Amino acid sequence: MSKTGPILTTIALLACGPALAQTVPTDLGQAAKAYDQAQLTANGAALGRLLADDYVLINSNGGSETKAQFIAELTDPDYRLGPFSVEQSITRVWGDGAILGGVTTLRGTDHGTAFSVKVHFADVWAKRGEKWQVIFTQVTKAP
Repeated sequence: MSKTGPILTTIALLACGPALAQTVPTDLGQAAKAYDQAQLTANGAALGRLLADDYVLINSNGGSETKAQFIAELTDPDYRLGPFSVEQSITRVWGDGAILGGVTTLRGTDHGTAFSVKVHFADVWAKRGEKWQVIFTQVTKAP
């Protein structure tokens, strides 16, 4: 299974970093920061808390992945995401929901094979009870 799906969520939140302090509730900003760190450090336990149990990822190949699949791929020791920058970011917040996304080029290695892919991405967040969780991610390859 392609590793470009899992890393795409990472960029959604990293992309919005500077904008988060100005446009989102404090607790969502804290959750987004924790999610960034969990993905960058391949912290499966933290990802387990920050992703909803019914989380779905539609990856850049058009495939669907579950929370368990996403975490397994992201924490694979043979997968590494390199530094990246976001060309655009999107932040939309309403009540107990939010979309954080943008456009970026991802680079890294997957089982020793280098990859580079430019994508559009969007993470949908929902506040369930007292905590924010990612419930859905959509990724599309950019031209």
